[in-house]
Amino acid sequence: MKKMLLRVDFNVPTENGNLSDSFRILLHLPTIRYFLRKNFQIFLLSHFGEPAVHFDSVHKFLENKLKQKIVFLKGKIPNKPLHFKEKIILFDNLRLNPGEKKNDRGFAKKLATFGDIFVNDAFSVSHRKHASIVSLPKFLPSRLGPLFKQEISKLSKFFEPKHPSLLVIGGNKFKTKEPLTSRFLGKADFIFVGGALANTFLSQRGNNIGKSLAERIKIPEKTLWSKKIILPSDFSMKNNIIYDSGPATAKILEELVKKSKFILWNGTLGLCEEGFDFGTKSFAEALGKSKAYKIAGGGDTVTAIRRFGLEKNFDFISTGGGAMLEFLATGTLAGIDAIKKKH
Repeated sequence: MKKMLLRVDFNVPTENGNLSDSFRILLHLPTIRYFLRKNFQIFLLSHFGEPAVHFDSVHKFLENKLKQKIVFLKGKIPNKPLHFKEKIILFDNLRLNPGEKKNDRGFAKKLATFGDIFVNDAFSVSHRKHASIVSLPKFLPSRLGPLFKQEISKLSKFFEPKHPSLLVIGGNKFKTKEPLTSRFLGKADFIFVGGALANTFLSQRGNNIGKSLAERIKIPEKTLWSKKIILPSDFSMKNNIIYDSGPATAKILEELVKKSKFILWNGTLGLCEEGFDFGTKSFAEALGKSKAYKIAGGGDTVTAIRRFGLEKNFDFISTGGGAMLEFLATGTLAGIDAIKKKH
């Protein structure tokens, strides 16, 4: 029986030690079942939040869903390979090992001693140059997994979108969204900017945003004043701080959705975690009436969509946040390049 090291992303939100959103884990289950049918012994690799967090809750969840005993190797990676009769072995949080984030070659080599083949099915973390993503392929025959390939296939529709096309970006951190915005500026018909990101645009366009959060960065003039950029026109405010977009903005987005044949969305349009979810929810609902090809991604965005129960309104929901943005901006990821070098 061949041994497979399978890189997955089980880094999901928790509350009081329990999983609060198992979206990413559930998406990996078909891959695990597929390789079990192919008679592989599977060693699961993932990180999980900060180093102090262990995989106890993930272990219980997996055993329940896969209905079989799963060996859980709690703590750091053992120094020598261990042998098991069980078909699935779950390593604990990789970030318990300093070598993971440091992309330590020796740590990757130690990981490699546990398997005969490496499969990366963790698109959502493959923008990170960590040992289990970019160094492990140097020591084993390696390939991308089915979930990873699906991400590439679906997101690649962005590179040649049907027109009219609409990009909706929210949240904050313009630095992470700027490459995507710049790339899409020439292709998109409309780019709607919402969330805290819109505050920065509004402020630099000379609008009064009160005490609202805005980044201290310089948006390129070409982007700032592009006629394709559309900003919120009304807001939900509290103590002179913008928390969400209002009904007039929801109407603008609804009209844009009606016109569009391709829609890509990343980032919530209000502070959903504090209950300001009108803008985000009304947009997600409007998408349900559209026949456009619709893609959404980003941790907060996906969490909101799932909380609203509106997953059916999308053709594809990406597991990636930062990875999705980087792939769309550059056409590749560190994890893809690491495996390409093997072929």
